[in-house]
Amino acid sequence: MDNVFTGFLEDQMKEGMSLAARSELLTLLPAGGTPPSRYVARFTCRGLVRVRGGVVVEAECFEVGIWFPPDYLRRVNPLEVVSWLGPDDAYHPNIGPGPGNRIFICVGNLSVGTSLVEILMQCFEIITYQKITMREDDAVNHEACAWARANQDRFPIDRRTLLGRTIATQDLSSSAEERQ
Repeated sequence: MDNVFTGFLEDQMKEGMSLAARSELLTLLPAGGTPPSRYVARFTCRGLVRVRGGVVVEAECFEVGIWFPPDYLRRVNPLEVVSWLGPDDAYHPNIGPGPGNRIFICVGNLSVGTSLVEILMQCFEIITYQKITMREDDAVNHEACAWARANQDRFPIDRRTLLGRTIATQDLSSSAEERQ
């Protein structure tokens, strides 16, 4: 492992663990060496799942895996870096079936070197419906996308930020633009 990548991983651990220590909504579990290249992020915030009979209900625990492969500072494949761990019945336009019969979360375009904290923020905003893809041609889960367009008045599902601050209505104006 090169020194630059090692320094990057050390910074990610320090910043990610600092965020988790300040957040009541995030538990971050490092794994994969010293410094760690893998994390399990557990979000205890409100999001949506679809249960038997097609009913959409709120849930409060979601998990995402994050892996920084050795060449992460030269190229990035979002499907390698971010993995949806559960629950399997999560209901969001950006969460759905992917390659190999696994469920994945689409956080959008990741650029080389996107930080762990930025990835965590994006995942949180998706889970809580603060970030929503409203175009079916751009959605992972087309059915959830159609449902979201018909239920925009319910969003965000959780108005807190990852640090627990409640989002004011005027702060949602940029999110509303993204929903259109």
